[in-house]
Amino acid sequence: MEEELQMSIEIAQEKMDKAVDHLIDELAKMRAGKANPSMLNGITVEYYGVNTPLSQVSNINTPDARTIAIQPWEKGMIEPIEKAILASKLGITPVNNGEIIRIVLPPLTEERRKELVKYVKSSGENTKVSIRTARKEANDELKNLQKDGAAEDIVKEAEDKVQEITNKFSKKVDELIESKENDILTL
Repeated sequence: MEEELQMSIEIAQEKMDKAVDHLIDELAKMRAGKANPSMLNGITVEYYGVNTPLSQVSNINTPDARTIAIQPWEKGMIEPIEKAILASKLGITPVNNGEIIRIVLPPLTEERRKELVKYVKSSGENTKVSIRTARKEANDELKNLQKDGAAEDIVKEAEDKVQEITNKFSKKVDELIESKENDILTL
């Protein structure tokens, strides 16, 4: 019975961890005024008939704070990479000089910064909802175990442990959101 209690706690923690990891990935892709190669994560290019991540067909770096340079390993990949970037939802236009693709990020307007902050807060709230859902599922499972004969005090301890984990992950989300907001609002 105690193994099942522990398993419920671990499953909840794993779900919360995945929710926070997803938030981290989403925030990394978000443009905060500075060029960051991780903005291009999620863009795939057809490479010998297979959709391949951009980072696996080219070298991506940031020569300065507003520029991303993409150097394909094969010259024939320049056009497909350019098309993939244009087709992405990033809203950025690549410049192709025949050997390197450059993406120059314009400075963010005040209005766009406010929109991004709203989106960041919304993403954070969605992550917190996922965390609370994982907590509820774990607590429901613990209550079922209590009905099946688990001692009430042991179940209560397990619920407290789940709440402790929930608080830890919620705090982590708040920290991530605050950090990204500062990033966006810093000129």
